[in-house]
Amino acid sequence: MKKSLFKKVTSLLMATALLAVSLTACKTSNSTSKADDKVYRTVDEIKESGVINIGVFSDKSPFGYVDENGNYAGYDVYFANQIAKDLGVEVNFVSTEAANRIEYLQTGKVDIILANFTVTDERKEEVDFSLPYMNVSLGVVSPSDAVVESLDDLGKNDQVIVISGTTAETYLTKNYPNLKLQKYDSYAAAKTAFENKNGVAWANDNTEVIAFSLENEGYTVGIPSLGDADTIAPAVTKGNESLLNWLNEETVSLAAKNFFHEDYEATLKDTYGEDYEDTLVVESTSLTNN
Repeated sequence: MKKSLFKKVTSLLMATALLAVSLTACKTSNSTSKADDKVYRTVDEIKESGVINIGVFSDKSPFGYVDENGNYAGYDVYFANQIAKDLGVEVNFVSTEAANRIEYLQTGKVDIILANFTVTDERKEEVDFSLPYMNVSLGVVSPSDAVVESLDDLGKNDQVIVISGTTAETYLTKNYPNLKLQKYDSYAAAKTAFENKNGVAWANDNTEVIAFSLENEGYTVGIPSLGDADTIAPAVTKGNESLLNWLNEETVSLAAKNFFHEDYEATLKDTYGEDYEDTLVVESTSLTNN
């Protein structure tokens, strides 16, 4: 009896020990897996694959859009094509909307976002921005027969159109909490709503509202600059230092050749003319990323 009891106790102790070792191994394995898990691709991995995925707008002429031949075109796309060329890979354009730019980076759907992405402190917490290539501020466009020159003059029932996930939405929500906003997920939807007079004005990047007023008769940019001036820059997944450093060096190298003025003249000049070129274009000449 004693011998049998001794065997049972010994077996129980061994089973407990084995279970403890197994649990410890699982815990270590899960911890390592989580630590090694990343959604982004390094420069070497992108080169090895032969393709870089770049998120751009498909409906925001003249910055990112699909032309009549079904090809991506615009200021951001021009830059994207040069990035792919200098990396020695093909470019796969991924159509994005303002609200999902961060998500596409965080899930690895794209390597870079080049979609009029304004640099803000809030966004810096979620993605890494490289050097800027354009200046921007907010602007407000409205019908020429009822120009809005100050948001403070709007009535309690007046509504302003914005695109979800943009700096316009963030700024107006914070600084004009009582202002009624009509929010749309895409540029095309916001444009249609504005043309249908669903709102008294449309707030967006001043580059976009200026372009809209120049391309569409009967509209005036009553507020050309709202809030602080900002910059637009490429963004990569948080922590992707390999691609971030390469982009910074690429931007400085291109700036030395006045590439972004070349880009402007090829894609934006027909819309904005020569007067806006030096105001909008940024040629970053230092690797310091502020």
